[in-house]
Amino acid sequence: MDTDRVYIPQLLQQPEKTLTLEIEDHLPDLETLTPVRAEIQITHQSTFLTVKGWAETIVTLTCHRCLKHYNHRVAIAPEELIWLQANPDPATLPLEREVAMEDLTETLPPTGYFDPATWIYEQICLALPQRQLCDSDCPGIDAPEDNTAGQSAAPLDQRWSILAQLQRQIQPESSSEEGV
Repeated sequence: MDTDRVYIPQLLQQPEKTLTLEIEDHLPDLETLTPVRAEIQITHQSTFLTVKGWAETIVTLTCHRCLKHYNHRVAIAPEELIWLQANPDPATLPLEREVAMEDLTETLPPTGYFDPATWIYEQICLALPQRQLCDSDCPGIDAPEDNTAGQSAAPLDQRWSILAQLQRQIQPESSSEEGV
């Protein structure tokens, strides 16, 4: 499958103004165990594009608790309307303006390009879990045993050894001041 960009005016020459594309490839910037398998249907509706399809892959995620890598299956069937609107001249726009929720839509210039690989990448990223856990019962990173004395345990990072020495020097001084 050719995942190159689609020139929007060329959709008007397609039968029923519709183009169907198939993807079976690894997408850049998306770490996957298997290639992304997808089918996208792009229909030109004169003032907007209807983009719909399905995609599936297995992505490699990092657990937010234990930091181990694990695989997560993603299967989506997104559908989106993309409005065709010429890009306004930035010089004529106000420096600041309020935008209503219904104005937060995807737009492309009518004589521009649609990138199916980018669209699938964005849809897969939106489908990834916000809370990435390898297992619902994941205990997290094993913490070292809590040492109440604090002096016999070696610092995890040698750069902290100077601080540990300073703490040992200060502790005898503070205990002798308490006895006075």
